[in-house]
Amino acid sequence: MSAFLTKIITNFGNFFKPSILTDNQNTMKTLKSLVIVALAAVMLFGCKSAPKEEKIPVGVQLYSVRDNMEQDFYGTLKAIKEMGYDGVEFAGLFGNTPEQVKAWCDELELNPISAHVPLADMMADIDGVIKTYKAIGCQYLAVPYLPEELRPGTDLFEPTVAAIAELGKKVKAAGMTLLYHNHDFEFKTLEDGSYGLDYIYSTVPADLLQTELDLCWVKYSGIDPAEYLRKYTDRSPVVHFKDYYFEGEKEGDPYALIGIEKEEDAPKTVFEFRPLGCGMQDLQSLIDAFKDAHSKWIIIEQDNPSMGMCPMASIKKGLCNLKHMLCPGECEQKECCDKQEGCCDKKDGCSEDDCAKCDKAEGCEKSCCEEKAE
Repeated sequence: MSAFLTKIITNFGNFFKPSILTDNQNTMKTLKSLVIVALAAVMLFGCKSAPKEEKIPVGVQLYSVRDNMEQDFYGTLKAIKEMGYDGVEFAGLFGNTPEQVKAWCDELELNPISAHVPLADMMADIDGVIKTYKAIGCQYLAVPYLPEELRPGTDLFEPTVAAIAELGKKVKAAGMTLLYHNHDFEFKTLEDGSYGLDYIYSTVPADLLQTELDLCWVKYSGIDPAEYLRKYTDRSPVVHFKDYYFEGEKEGDPYALIGIEKEEDAPKTVFEFRPLGCGMQDLQSLIDAFKDAHSKWIIIEQDNPSMGMCPMASIKKGLCNLKHMLCPGECEQKECCDKQEGCCDKKDGCSEDDCAKCDKAEGCEKSCCEEKAE
């Protein structure tokens, strides 16, 4: 107990001595003052409010809505902001200048967090890549994938990691941070028993390369995504939250890669990307691990739509599910999002272009969302 409080309590007791009680009026005035001071002291020293938890910012990987971006870059950014996203991660500029993209982001108050740029493009002109995305205001550049000939287990894997380290030096010198975004192939076990992804991060210093863990592919590889994220505490500023559904045997690559065309074979498994919170991920455990790892940005990504929803409806559904977990009772009600789920896709007379305006089914029949809820 502080000396200040001790003194107040001691003097408080003295007021009941006979010598003081002779002047009842003065005693009561002084007693009242001391009670007020004592209560104030208790409030000051004895009550400490819990620190308010900072809001977790959420962005979206624009590859999720690549067709929309190509058709209407600004309109798609505007719709994403209206959904409630705080920032975006680029996957190409679709012919727009960095200056124009920065102006749009500033106008819409969207944080241009980062950009996925194919490794070949970085190797060909890293100075140009840095200039472009620094002009937009991006803090991070990410290596989005490795072509098959450069992956773990190939002769070119180690030289590729060394090249990524050199890129990291350039990016760092420009005041930005280089990230590496994983798929499942980095979890190939090397001769020393380590994963290829761990080799990348143990070889390239943290000041030259940070992680951008894609938790979908971590889980798909049979690894606990929450624990793996914690493994890279203080080295995982940007994290991809992505959900999926899978059954059957794992054969081939269940994904498309930016800049790589692949022939489609008849599927031998059931695999589909799902809106975040609608698949196999334990969303709460991922949020807890995100906090434990001191990560800064959640990035929602859904490579392809599913569940009867178009891409814009998919990323809106994922954001709503995430916000419901982050602040239940304070954010948009989950049931409201459920009513809107895919309504523009499934309602007769509604075009896919209306997806971005699905809040009130604008452009569709006004009752379409309500009919979905029945």
